[in-house]
Amino acid sequence: MSLWHTAPDLAAINARQKGSIGELLDIRFEAFGDDFITASMAVDSRTHQPFGLLHGGASVVLAESVGSTASVLCLDPARFYCVGLEVNANHLRGVRNGRVTATARPVHIGRSTHVWDIRLVDDQGKPSCISRLTVAVMPLGQEPPKA
Repeated sequence: MSLWHTAPDLAAINARQKGSIGELLDIRFEAFGDDFITASMAVDSRTHQPFGLLHGGASVVLAESVGSTASVLCLDPARFYCVGLEVNANHLRGVRNGRVTATARPVHIGRSTHVWDIRLVDDQGKPSCISRLTVAVMPLGQEPPKA
C-alpha cells in the first residue's frame, strides 16, 4: 500500500523547482515507489566548498528538498501544508564530482509531524550523508509558529 495521498508526478515536481534553490543546484526528482522518493543533485562548482568537495550545506538542501516534497505528497493539499522543524546530517564521505542521489523513506507519518530518513549516495552508490528531517503538518490558513 502506498503512503502517497497524491501520486507523485515527477514532471510536475521538477517543474516546481523553477526559480528556486532546487533549480540553482540542479535538483532533479527521479523515481518513487510505494514508500520512497529519490532526487539527485549536481556536484560541481555550485555545490562545492572551497576545497572542491560537496558542501555539507548543499547535502542538507537536497535532503530537506526530497523530504519536504515527500511530506507534501502525503497530505491533502486542499487541507494541509508542511514546514520543516528540524534537519540534521552526518557527512560520511567526500564527493568531488558527478551527482549525489537522495532517497527519502518515512520513519513516522503522523497527523501533526512527519519524520524522514534520507540517505545520500554518490554515483558509485557509496554513502556520503545520512540525514533526518522532521516536518510539521499545518492546516491551511494557520501560520507556522514564530521563533
